[in-house]
Amino acid sequence: MKQLSLIFILLFICTQTFALRIKDMSSVQGVRENQLIGYGLVVGLDGTGDKAPFTNQTFNNMMKQFGITVPAGTDPKLKNVAAVAVHATLPAFAKPGQKIDITASSIGNAKSLRGGTLLMTPLKGIDGKIYGLAQGSLVVGGFGADGADGSSIKVNVQVVGRIPNGASVERTVSNSFNEGDHLTFNLTRPDFTTATHMAKTINDLFGQGAAYAMDASSIRVTAPRDANQRVSFLSIVENLEVVPGNEAAKIVINSRTGTIVIGQNVRVHPVAVTHGSLTVSIKNTLDVSQPDGLSDGQTAVIPDTEINIDQENNKMFIMGPAVTLDDIVTAVNEIGAAPGDLMAILEALKQAGALEADIVVI
Repeated sequence: MKQLSLIFILLFICTQTFALRIKDMSSVQGVRENQLIGYGLVVGLDGTGDKAPFTNQTFNNMMKQFGITVPAGTDPKLKNVAAVAVHATLPAFAKPGQKIDITASSIGNAKSLRGGTLLMTPLKGIDGKIYGLAQGSLVVGGFGADGADGSSIKVNVQVVGRIPNGASVERTVSNSFNEGDHLTFNLTRPDFTTATHMAKTINDLFGQGAAYAMDASSIRVTAPRDANQRVSFLSIVENLEVVPGNEAAKIVINSRTGTIVIGQNVRVHPVAVTHGSLTVSIKNTLDVSQPDGLSDGQTAVIPDTEINIDQENNKMFIMGPAVTLDDIVTAVNEIGAAPGDLMAILEALKQAGALEADIVVI
């Protein structure tokens, strides 16, 4: 009988208060990255290009721009060219002339982009405007080798490559950073307690009314209108340390890896628990029946099946009230539950109303 073996992990969170910088727990509204995408050609491949029809069409259009017309109906039989999708992330406040990294991914049936060069490719935003131009030699992390007998080996992906600083910014994206009398900080993890603590910390430094908690996610802060003063003001604010609110009581179960994570604030009410296991084992053996030498019988194979049932008669234990992770660990060890059975015990405690925590299965 196969048993599911789970890994039981308890997430111990320090009971002492700890503080985080505002810049590590929030972001300024309106100051954001933007995604760019483009379509281009990678040339100079060692016979590992694609044979997609749109690659030939793109190649013909490119040749027309250089004054070369490919006769209609001609198949150029490209082997060293591949069509790729190019994407990049445009940082906030990026200015024309600055460089950003790009990634090129094959969209045809190319075998590898190793050794290829991306030709000049415009990168567009969601509004259709061009915000960058990409070009350069690709760096591909994967590689492969083929043998004469048809054998092959591949390591990582060969049809995706990167070009560090491979695109130049051509257009600035406007934002609302220098507009209005306020800046809004959005928490990465919305929490009413954290928002209250953050507003209080800012008010303690700049005076009452400087910060206002709008909801569990956003804190509005009065800021200077002058751009230079606003930058200096934000530098001070984002380095202030705030004590975040505690996480909600939660248990996370990963059914694929068998990992169970129990948060610090999980509580268990008094409850009686009994845990036992029933094991059924089946063993098959083969016996040979050999007849006497003067008889007319024939040698036969006779199967012999042995079935055993083992049951553990465990006692009932009183579990709880548990107010710390140490109490829960001690109670689980007293019960003698194996990690593979802990998931069922937690579900049973939740159904019985003895467990104060949300169970999340991923």
